[in-house]
Amino acid sequence: VSFVITLKMLRAATSSSIRRFSSNARFVLPAFEGEPFRHYAPGTPEAISLKAACEKVRSQVVEIPCVVNGKEIFTGDVAEQVIPSDHGHVIARFHKANSEVIQEAIQVSNSARKEWEDMPFEHRAAIFKKAADLIAGPEASRVMAATMLGTGKTPWQAEIDSRVESVDFLRLNNKFAEDIYTAQPPLNSRNTWNRMRYRGMEGFVLAISPFNFCAIGANLCASPALMGNTVLWKPASTAVLSNYEIFKIYQEAGLPDGVISFLPSAGRVVGEAINHKDFGGLHFTGSTQVFNNLWQQIGSNLGNYKSYPRIVGETGGKNFHLLHKSADVEHAVNNTVRGAFEYQGQKCSACSRMYVPKSLWPEVKQRLQERVAEIKIGQMDDFENFMTAVIDASAFSDHKGFIDRAHASPEADIIAGGTYDDSKGYFVQPTIIVTENPRYETMEEEIFGPVLTVFVYEDSDWDATLKLVDSTSPYALTGSIFARERTAIVEAEAALKFSAGNFYINDKSTGAVVGEQPFGGARASGTNDKAGSHLNLLRWTQAQTIKENMVPLREIGYPHME
Repeated sequence: VSFVITLKMLRAATSSSIRRFSSNARFVLPAFEGEPFRHYAPGTPEAISLKAACEKVRSQVVEIPCVVNGKEIFTGDVAEQVIPSDHGHVIARFHKANSEVIQEAIQVSNSARKEWEDMPFEHRAAIFKKAADLIAGPEASRVMAATMLGTGKTPWQAEIDSRVESVDFLRLNNKFAEDIYTAQPPLNSRNTWNRMRYRGMEGFVLAISPFNFCAIGANLCASPALMGNTVLWKPASTAVLSNYEIFKIYQEAGLPDGVISFLPSAGRVVGEAINHKDFGGLHFTGSTQVFNNLWQQIGSNLGNYKSYPRIVGETGGKNFHLLHKSADVEHAVNNTVRGAFEYQGQKCSACSRMYVPKSLWPEVKQRLQERVAEIKIGQMDDFENFMTAVIDASAFSDHKGFIDRAHASPEADIIAGGTYDDSKGYFVQPTIIVTENPRYETMEEEIFGPVLTVFVYEDSDWDATLKLVDSTSPYALTGSIFARERTAIVEAEAALKFSAGNFYINDKSTGAVVGEQPFGGARASGTNDKAGSHLNLLRWTQAQTIKENMVPLREIGYPHME
């Protein structure tokens, strides 16, 4: 006897099994701490493993499909990903999704949503815990090598991003979700029981991730999925390889087909998903202008949607380091060099404007020049290098433009760097500009490259400088104050209350750690929904209040009517 089981029957049976075998026990997540950092010192096992993984990435060209419902789709519309520091070297060819693939992904998301949301939380959490454990251990070198060579990161920058931050996002999201689900109404009137349940969106979520952090891509799709949503994931074209490695780990961890669709594509094509009536939310990291355009597109479609979409975005930054006259100069300079030039200044939190009191400027200037002169630049898999190339030709052209205009401007003096070379890779030297005009273009505009601009202020102008820092830029992502005097710290904290979503005292403007410094900014820097906290996960759930009455009502009158 043969039995033919249709896909519909199989899904129905699976969904029924999920409900039938849900446990009435209250499970507790395993205890954990933040993932420890590895340092890749010469000759250590992790360094040897990472070197070998980099050699493997260099030796092959990976063919990357779209993936919808577990099915690999090779559209034939192919683009290439190259090594930024060796742009003639192709490491991946990826097939771009077209309109038909996007529409198929939407259908699959809608079909998969109920079964996924009905899966008990402990099983959804187990999938992402397993993914975290795989990234932390057996798959670490593979993910890091793809991140290093694909997006131009040194070992340390890849470690803090693609391994540690990805792992911390996935583990801590489980904890944040557990806390959310535990939150219940504190009061119950006599003979009633009040409850809250947390549902996913009544539609799919579109996740659009940037090139500069593999972990952001991992989180943009995983956090809505954890809360019971289905997701269409569009990775940046310059980061497809590392994001594809993360997606495959999700599959290996047991993520059901259809929960996340992997869709490399042009922004214009994937943007068609926003027009669909079942669009439920946007999870975005990228430029402010693109985010504004997407928000306008969403606004123009409000009459078409089943529900108001959730919009969560982290965008640009024009981040500051402000030195008070009491600052520890060596400490401030070292933090500024790291904050401005690590990962070639391509962090949304990178320091790109610096304010220095006149009394400290001679020492600050000398130390800045000395530190920048120490920076080694080259290939990312040469572990001795501090910096490597910027991401692509477009970024190189933008940075070149800022440097060329500074060379030509009477308002700017370049005291370090100021050169570039794209003959082999997209190399831009760490550049420091000094200006007497606090509104000079590199003090106001986001550069997203290794260019730092310094404004020297009179020591007596501290209060005015605080106002200047607050008003110079439309962004409000990160910023730092360096001071020994507590009064100055208190004054800066008050005056710069809305100038940064992440405010640092005697530390650099970069390096937020999941579970320690929830990340996000306001103004033109985004919606400040704090990735790496419960606040972000709350955006991907819809609460339903349930009131149950226990005692039948036998009359309609009230006591005052007697």
